[in-house]
Amino acid sequence: MSHPSRRQFLASLGAAALIPSLPRPRFHSASPTAARGVIVRTITAGVALERLSDRVAVERALAILARAKRRFEGEGYEVQTTRITLPPRVATLDVAGRRTALDELRALDAMFTASGAMLGLGPVLLADRADDELAPWTAELVRSTKSTSFSSVIASPSGGVHSHGVRVAAAITRAVADARPTGMGSFQHAAAANIPSGTPFFPVGWHEGASSLAVGLQSVAVLREAFAGAPDREEARRRLTARLTTELRQVERIGTAAARTEGLRYAGIDSSPAPLGDDSIGGAIEALTGAPFGEAGTLQACALITDVIKSVPVALCGYSGLMLPVLEDKVLAARAREGRYGLRDLLLFSSVCGTGLDVIPLPGDTPQATIERVILDVAAQAVKLKKALSVRLFLVPGKSVGDAVHFDDPRLFDTVVMRA
Repeated sequence: MSHPSRRQFLASLGAAALIPSLPRPRFHSASPTAARGVIVRTITAGVALERLSDRVAVERALAILARAKRRFEGEGYEVQTTRITLPPRVATLDVAGRRTALDELRALDAMFTASGAMLGLGPVLLADRADDELAPWTAELVRSTKSTSFSSVIASPSGGVHSHGVRVAAAITRAVADARPTGMGSFQHAAAANIPSGTPFFPVGWHEGASSLAVGLQSVAVLREAFAGAPDREEARRRLTARLTTELRQVERIGTAAARTEGLRYAGIDSSPAPLGDDSIGGAIEALTGAPFGEAGTLQACALITDVIKSVPVALCGYSGLMLPVLEDKVLAARAREGRYGLRDLLLFSSVCGTGLDVIPLPGDTPQATIERVILDVAAQAVKLKKALSVRLFLVPGKSVGDAVHFDDPRLFDTVVMRA
């Protein structure tokens, strides 16, 4: 991996700011005085929706989520977001059907924006087929919505790598980035490889079967505390296993009670320790390795954490893997500025952990063929390793490799544009 020189890096700090235009949910970093050891990043209801026009089912689910949120808050938890995932209805529509559905989706998005919740449409492409009209349609969807996200399938357990799906996903990645002058449309889509239904995290969350309730957590503080002062990695593993087991069993107790009260299927907990800002997975990994993220030992630390979070004795769902979102993690953003890792390293780390490549800043003029090759690598890795991975690339308008990027958004951190 080649890194920018010190001169290039210092020069890049003067690059112009990028101002996001897409409203996003208000998150809060973990506080050491929080009543609980973990934060509930999301309570997600999967809704067995037959038609996009079924407002009654959506309104009922929003009410259920409001009650579940109060239940968790009553037990001392901070709940950051509530979300609804739908079956992949859009994927069943033809070109004319998608055009007609835009009005319904805009209306749904307005309902979610007003309620402060988030909507996941699931995959807009399931089958491995070409669809030249889909990318322009997703750009229009992104331009006219604020709270809606979606995915497209690039690999599946039954179909392996979706070669046509990879090309469509690359076209969508390009289209949604260009849909907003700031590139913030990139947050609303991810290419999905082997992502199971019931995943509570977005943009890849989707639903099938009976309506359900799942929980996603922000638990990085637990990792950091377990690793602090541990004499060796095995003791760190033991401490983390004990702490996470205690914390997740409490979450499961409340989640199962909420689902039972509402007559929903309890789907489980996505044990991914979702980071945010100062609550940094990069910082937790550094507490374990004693070295900056990206240096030797990072891969083993990712593997250790993943082993633990996949073995916690509760009902698990979704990724239940290690998230490394470059733009949303203060330490990861800083280490990227320092040139300590790049996209290839993140792909390597995904082999032992992972959600894949998440909010990776790339040049705004990255060719679609290059985007396709990056997505294809992740799809191949997911199929070979039989794991759930996704790709969410952030194409930064007007920026080149090594340029500094700044966001007027407290949830995003200054870093540098990576090489694809």
